[in-house]
Amino acid sequence: MDVAISLELEPHKQRNDHGMFFSSGNFICSLNARDRKIVCVTSGNSYFCSHLIKKLLAYGYLVRVIIQNQANLEDMKELMREEMKQLESVVVARMDDLDSLCNAFRGGHVVFHTSSFIDPRGISGYTERMAFIEAEAAKNVIEACGRAAYVKRCVFTSSLLACIWKNDLPNLIDESTWSDETFCREHKLWLALAKTRAEKVAWWKAREMKVKLVTLCPGLLMAPSFPNAHLETSLPYLKGGDFMLRQGILATEDVSKVAEAHIYVYEDMDYGGSGRYICFGKIVGTLEEAIQLENGLNIPCHLSGDQSPLAAAVDNNEIPPRITKSKLSRLLFHASQRLPCKQ
Repeated sequence: MDVAISLELEPHKQRNDHGMFFSSGNFICSLNARDRKIVCVTSGNSYFCSHLIKKLLAYGYLVRVIIQNQANLEDMKELMREEMKQLESVVVARMDDLDSLCNAFRGGHVVFHTSSFIDPRGISGYTERMAFIEAEAAKNVIEACGRAAYVKRCVFTSSLLACIWKNDLPNLIDESTWSDETFCREHKLWLALAKTRAEKVAWWKAREMKVKLVTLCPGLLMAPSFPNAHLETSLPYLKGGDFMLRQGILATEDVSKVAEAHIYVYEDMDYGGSGRYICFGKIVGTLEEAIQLENGLNIPCHLSGDQSPLAAAVDNNEIPPRITKSKLSRLLFHASQRLPCKQ
């Protein structure tokens, strides 16, 4: 059963008859439809989700956050302080409870499913069982989105890991490349398996429910100046990191830019945006950059521990990148050409 959690509201917000919150204030930009749209975001207690929520609020959206239990609320308060007062509402709804999700999403224009509800801080790592749970949650989220959302839209956070793990990788990896589940299982790449399986299930369910779905596949999420907040979440991603480095497929991106990309991709759905979008800012291509990444994350020798083959592969030159983000780059370019209404 879903529960709306009471929050201390800003002066321009009021509670409606259903216990939810709505904005009654007048914004400077009356032509901007963002301030009238409720967007739903899952896993509000995760580090990435907190950045996404802050960006959505800054862009003028009414944000409804879905968490799994009351304890998640305390995690949210640590990640977001003043922003808590700006939320439309916080709703408790379990990912394995379809009816609860339907109620939580009702009235929303889009669902941002950030897929980090199982282990938002990465502390316990990923297991094969978690991969199964994440796929089941993806199925429920898409079905609930199709049943309850005002507009049947979902922006799904996958991972670059869902694109890069397979035998016989192509010379250039793009959105058409998928990781192989059998390969991930054989090499115990559980996070890659979870993201691959969950995204495939989401696409299958979206076709069945006629939900408009877009997915983002970001590289390793980083924060400016490497605060150690990402140490735990980085470790599951970097399993097999030395191989990724040698193959030119170890990519990173600033967490704030990934959050912003989610909004641009969502808004581009009005202009025909669809499918998958690979998202990264930098490809780690030298031994020096690998060591810098290790030091920043406080994981010395995690990538460069066996430096002989790595040094031979690098040979003092940058490893050629094998990933393209041209699809997202085109979208961002076209988005920049549209004149947004200033608030």
